[in-house]
Amino acid sequence: MSAFDNATRFFHACEGLEGWNGCKQYVAPGAGFVAQSDALTDIDTVQGYSEWMAGLGTNLMPGCGYELHASAYDEATRTALFFATFKGTHTGAGGPVPPTHKHTNSHYVYALTMDDNDLVSGMVKIWNSAWALAELGWA
Repeated sequence: MSAFDNATRFFHACEGLEGWNGCKQYVAPGAGFVAQSDALTDIDTVQGYSEWMAGLGTNLMPGCGYELHASAYDEATRTALFFATFKGTHTGAGGPVPPTHKHTNSHYVYALTMDDNDLVSGMVKIWNSAWALAELGWA
């Protein structure tokens, strides 16, 4: 399996809300996570992010999903990019407010750095969380 194959499998496992158990086989130990996004400031590992996504989909937005628009791989930098739209409605308990029954269509990008073993060694999520949270009625 190539680095891009593993990156693609990781993307679908994470966005498919499989949590760490579904993602860990594609991730190097200690892989870091970063996002310039208020909703994700406390998360600094890929493991933590994959668990956050699973909780979001299981608890706050049951039935949420995503649409992948484009993906690419740069062999020179060993970086995979995935551009997608998250689609979800806040109907579940939890979160900063009671269920709003409001919907978001929120664009985002994953930038995944792959190591020499073709595993995710780092992840950057590019996402305007303020936009999404406002659509959901949380801001």
